[in-house]
Amino acid sequence: MGRLTFSINLTLDGCVDHREGIADDETHAFFTRLMDESGAMLWGRVTYEMMESYWPAVASGAVDAPPALREWAVKLEAKPKYVVSSTRTDFPWTHSHHIADDLRAGVQRLKDATPDGVLLGSGKLAVELDRLDLIDEYRFLVHPRIAGHGPTLYESGLPATRRLELISAHPLRNGAVAMHYRRAG
Repeated sequence: MGRLTFSINLTLDGCVDHREGIADDETHAFFTRLMDESGAMLWGRVTYEMMESYWPAVASGAVDAPPALREWAVKLEAKPKYVVSSTRTDFPWTHSHHIADDLRAGVQRLKDATPDGVLLGSGKLAVELDRLDLIDEYRFLVHPRIAGHGPTLYESGLPATRRLELISAHPLRNGAVAMHYRRAG
């Protein structure tokens, strides 16, 4: 059975607005490495639509992009992408699949079928999957910024505190810190 790893950019005050992070070659390399280590991507509909609106065009060369972004886009194009949605059923982006049934059962089946693990990149979906005890690891890229606004990580709360074990912490040259945690006992 593969692990489900939640990974996201966030500021020191917990803001997960994608526009607040530092987008440079080093941060893109971090997420490219995470994607390379995973067998599939998992998103909610909103994140999927944000990604779908830009990355396929970068991968095809329709949008001019630096090499690090193009590398990410090409790898993302080839990666299996799973989407949880109750409002959309058609996902035409290459290698996209819909998870529509019971959330717990659908994601557990995905984990079971993906020995290299699944990389989750949607904050709201992460809350729901954490409530179902399905997240195994957390890979946060904490940026040296205080946004002062939301959305924030886990703003809708969890039923109980999650104890985590630190696996590693690695500072990047841009001041961000890559944090790797696993659920404790």
